[in-house]
Amino acid sequence: MRTGKNGRDGRSRIIEGALRRFSQDGVSATTLASLREESGVSVGSFYHHFASKEHVFGVLYAETLQMYQDAFLAELMRHEDARDGVEAIVALHMSWCGEHPERARLLISERPPRREEPGGPEVADARRAFFRQVSDWWKPHMNARLLQPVPPTMCYVLWLGPAQEMCRLWFAGAHQPTDEEIKSLCEAAWNSLKQA
Repeated sequence: MRTGKNGRDGRSRIIEGALRRFSQDGVSATTLASLREESGVSVGSFYHHFASKEHVFGVLYAETLQMYQDAFLAELMRHEDARDGVEAIVALHMSWCGEHPERARLLISERPPRREEPGGPEVADARRAFFRQVSDWWKPHMNARLLQPVPPTMCYVLWLGPAQEMCRLWFAGAHQPTDEEIKSLCEAAWNSLKQA
């Protein structure tokens, strides 16, 4: 059903408004009133679509995580070479964050919803499927002694930790990453993850 502002439905307007508010103020500082004001919906329309601010956040986080993971996997599967894949993902991470700064801020700055919270089951399921697919790509390279055998959390930290920190500085307005710095982040990830 389409209503009001530019023909967008109330649910889309709430999600879009929440993305702006959460990105600017953080989830904890965003009020329900500011969400409604940002999206231009009535109290009744808000509760027709969402039970709470936390419900909006859970849906938005799960949707954003899925977008990021889809882009990550599409890029990773384009590369058969271990080094090409590792470095391409760092470059993809930086470009995705640059193209979707509000969504990237959400993933970088906010705690994911827990399993019992709105969006939690979707996030948990998406993560499981994602790590399985990354592992399927990783294992042949690990067996060929090109990539280290590292558990998923450590793999993530070594692969994207420095890039995440660069994005934090970028989003805080402290530093704009250069192409040369992004190339260095790609090389650093490879050096952290390759087998000696």
